[in-house]
Amino acid sequence: MKRRNLALMAGASAAALKFGMPRARAAADPSLLTTTLTPMGGERAGNADGSIPAWTGGFTTLPAGWQPGVAQPMPDFFASEQPVVVIDASNMAEHADRLSEGTMAMMTKYGFSIKVYPTHRTACAPQWVYDNIAANVTRAVPSPKGITWGFRNAYGGIPFPIPDTSDPFMAGAQIIWNHNARWWGYSYQSNTYSIVINDGVPVVSALSYEQSNYPYYDQTGSLATYSGLISQQIATQNAPANIRGQQIDSWIYSDPSAHAEDVWEVLQGQGRIRKAPEVSYDTPSQYLDGVTNYDEYYGFNNSLQKYLWKYITKKEMYIPYNCNGMVLVPYQNVLMPHFANPDIVRWELHRVWQVEATLAPGERNVLARRMLYVDEDTFTCAVVDAWDANGNLFHINHSYQSCRPDVPGSMWMNDAIYNLQTDDYAMASGSFNEQASPSIIWNKPYPESDYNPEVMTANSQY
Repeated sequence: MKRRNLALMAGASAAALKFGMPRARAAADPSLLTTTLTPMGGERAGNADGSIPAWTGGFTTLPAGWQPGVAQPMPDFFASEQPVVVIDASNMAEHADRLSEGTMAMMTKYGFSIKVYPTHRTACAPQWVYDNIAANVTRAVPSPKGITWGFRNAYGGIPFPIPDTSDPFMAGAQIIWNHNARWWGYSYQSNTYSIVINDGVPVVSALSYEQSNYPYYDQTGSLATYSGLISQQIATQNAPANIRGQQIDSWIYSDPSAHAEDVWEVLQGQGRIRKAPEVSYDTPSQYLDGVTNYDEYYGFNNSLQKYLWKYITKKEMYIPYNCNGMVLVPYQNVLMPHFANPDIVRWELHRVWQVEATLAPGERNVLARRMLYVDEDTFTCAVVDAWDANGNLFHINHSYQSCRPDVPGSMWMNDAIYNLQTDDYAMASGSFNEQASPSIIWNKPYPESDYNPEVMTANSQY
């Protein structure tokens, strides 16, 4: 049970009044999304020296012979390119303004390096998503309990493509809700690996079949018929033997103040469903041997109310991008003793929204402070640094995006969470060796019944 004294409760009330409750938004003009901004809210123009090019529609060219709806590997479209710079501990000071504190700490401690390639602004979405995003500019509102509790009146696109930077705490939360509701297509399936690298040795801690629907992005739906569900995902564990047959079914909502996240699970050998409220926040992930927490998947993965989210600035930064090559090889080629192989991981220069998360009064999380760098073109968390309650740098998250012209879009593909205090790391729910055994199929609708917790036991193995 949480213990709170009167002073703490008073502080929490003050914070809620200052940062959490709805307030009038600065006027936003949807026409900006067809002029100076991209349809998803990024800046159309390139940067001053041209190292970030102008956005010209994203990457939508399918490989020759591509068959929609058939599992097949997506190639590395930029494999022939050479790095424009390689950065490690010897020259990181020259690039410090474009690197996160955590990335530089890895360079100093482990000999980590990054290869930076020419920037390609591959992000895009279908026109119907752009139309919804434009409509969301004037209709999306915070939850009645405050923006950290959720949003309403948005559908089918980024809810806040033009964050209200006149209020840094409003803008910060809006940017993270954009991340939670980013464009991923309508559905996908994938065979994924959860791998822990302990004492330099990679071990598969879970091999899963994952299947997801994103009702928020149902092209046949509308705001009027929207149920409030952002996503539904069911994961079935196929290995190792001690968890084979376990399932987790999670439903994520856009307004958790009205409907909190639902998670059900079937554990091996039990043959019954149970609610699993512990599969959230800073609970250590059982599928990653506790190396990372459930709210660190995808850079950040949960409701926002435990933190105060402050928009810091918009800046240019080196982030992983267009990393298709990572999943075309076996995981043993990618996972080195202390970090993902720099010869395989592609980094590029992009503009990011910088958002700082600090614990709200009365709340707890082992990650007391986080600094999130969110890609301007997709609103995907690209790099996250996190500190413990004593102010020590603790976890570093690098999220890897892939170029998927079949969706179309630039999609989250995998992420690595590094623990600087224990010197191990985890690769969370990613695909590998797609060249030999392709597994991902995007935009294939799955029946609603697939996500019904009442039928989980019928499909599980014992």
